[in-house]
Amino acid sequence: MEKDAPRPGRKPKLALAKINNVVEATLNSTPIDATHWSVRSMARAQKLSPSAVHRIWRRHGLKPHLVQTFKLSRDKALRQKLEDVVGLYLNPPDKALVLCVDEKTQIQALDRTQPGLPLKRGRCGTMTHDYKRNGTVNLFAALNLLDGKVIGSCMPRHRHQELIRFLAQIDRETPAGLDLHLITDNYGTRSHPRTKSWLKRHPRFHLHFTPTSCSWLNLVERWLRELTSKRIRRGSFANVPALVESILGYIGNCNQNPHIFKWTASADQLLRKMAKCKEALETVH
Repeated sequence: MEKDAPRPGRKPKLALAKINNVVEATLNSTPIDATHWSVRSMARAQKLSPSAVHRIWRRHGLKPHLVQTFKLSRDKALRQKLEDVVGLYLNPPDKALVLCVDEKTQIQALDRTQPGLPLKRGRCGTMTHDYKRNGTVNLFAALNLLDGKVIGSCMPRHRHQELIRFLAQIDRETPAGLDLHLITDNYGTRSHPRTKSWLKRHPRFHLHFTPTSCSWLNLVERWLRELTSKRIRRGSFANVPALVESILGYIGNCNQNPHIFKWTASADQLLRKMAKCKEALETVH
């Protein structure tokens, strides 16, 4: 056997130039008929097999079929708000509770148009692609960072009236001798005159606002994501009361065995990451 001949059963190695061409084309070009390359379109363009393109992409960590969404905050008080919220996470005040508060609005009571097939060995469960809309509900939720329990309430609307009603519920369901530090977003109901008046009459409530476009900073969003994936997304609800019963039942089950969400990143770490992201965007554009 000649020295340079490939071993039997093993595919010959690709030339370095061909590998570089695939990497360069993936990073710096797009096909004329699509927004991104696929294995097959790149294989046709470079006159290679799809498996060869797949190996090159895997070796160089290239995933053109995936995209992540993001948005940098333009809040003028970004540092101040970030340090305030993260400070509550990492060093909560004494004789106080820290609650992450948010609404999940317009949750739809969706019912499938036909019954699905149950899961069985060798076959996944099925559900129709279309659905019937049977109304909506708005969930107000407050996650207690100390014990992981959730205070929740479902209401037909999410105006300042409903927010005040929910704040009153929090007031009733928390120990009276403790201050309450609420981490929340900048939605208009928080700054409504009647909301401000209610807060003045209840001085143990202290609102801390996340920066704009930083909903990820509110830990209750993590709990709401689990509610959506575990209870709502694949559910079927004939009416709004059935949806409300399902949501409140999930809250009750969670509170029986609560999960404590722990924040670990410091404000300086987050600010450095944001600065790097901004620098990369400015370099590209």
